[in-house]
Amino acid sequence: MLLRECSPNPPEFPLILLQPSVISLELLFSGVHSLVYRNDLEAYAMKYELNLWVLGGDLRQVYLARLLAQDGHYVHAFGLEDAISSGPNLTVEPTLEHLPLADAVILPMPVSDAQGSLYTPLSQQSTSLHHVLDLLHARQVICGGRLDPATVALARERGLTILDYLAREELAVANCVPTAEGCLQLAMEHLPITIHDARVLVIGYGRLGKITAQRFAALGAKVTVAARKYDQLAWARTEGFGTEHTSQLTGWLCSYDLVVNTVPALVLGETELADLRPDCLVIDLASAPGGVDRTAAEHLDRTVLWALALPGKVAPATAGSIIKMTLYHMLGERGFH
Repeated sequence: MLLRECSPNPPEFPLILLQPSVISLELLFSGVHSLVYRNDLEAYAMKYELNLWVLGGDLRQVYLARLLAQDGHYVHAFGLEDAISSGPNLTVEPTLEHLPLADAVILPMPVSDAQGSLYTPLSQQSTSLHHVLDLLHARQVICGGRLDPATVALARERGLTILDYLAREELAVANCVPTAEGCLQLAMEHLPITIHDARVLVIGYGRLGKITAQRFAALGAKVTVAARKYDQLAWARTEGFGTEHTSQLTGWLCSYDLVVNTVPALVLGETELADLRPDCLVIDLASAPGGVDRTAAEHLDRTVLWALALPGKVAPATAGSIIKMTLYHMLGERGFH
């Protein structure tokens, strides 16, 4: 952990670098705002200038490539040419000819599309995932997001191991912030009332449920949390939230203006949806298969937004920075410091 002096130009501002051993608690909590305390300055902790390839993906990978280049690494971007240009330490590659020279390869999230090609929504060309994997070797650090069994099997056939950065706890926790803020944005865009004084039910009180409930409460919403585990309900009560057990929602849903689901299992079926007021907005943040019976919702004329991958949509720069942080952790664990 390091301390840095602030400056208008963050990439150039490490004027003061102190080792953790000389950082006192008095300094950290003294309120001296000429210093910024950060847990993760991996960019300046990396001793090596690495050859990094960022392959495909959306705007998250565009920002990731730029951030890695700003940190002094030699970055090659492929499958992103519609949204990125070459610059200092950053080369937009038309082919994968030099991919075997990479120290680390960052595959997109998800790695492939429905046709088995590399996921490249920001490119006009299609590249077979088989071809990409054929160019890689076991000495490289290879990572991707949301690995599916088919991709893992293809890699294993070639003696490769792909690390899933989406499965990392630090990424999952950090991603909760842009997800919760994106949920707030959707609520403000679709509700005819303010968040202040809105009656909001958050279903699930894991990582995402906690942050989401806190964000809505911070804007003055009257937040209730529904959870399955009694310890989670106890924690929610310590934060001042109302609580309901997930199994006992039926008959108690008619008062809410907004219901936010974070549980990736069916919790809002036809019975629960029928209890909602017709003007209640439902935002489902859960990954597939989601937590809302969308067929029943359509039949009952309920408004349901299934809001997947919000970090990349509402805050791609932040999402790219989170992936960078996680990548540095993974590289550090493998000897790159």
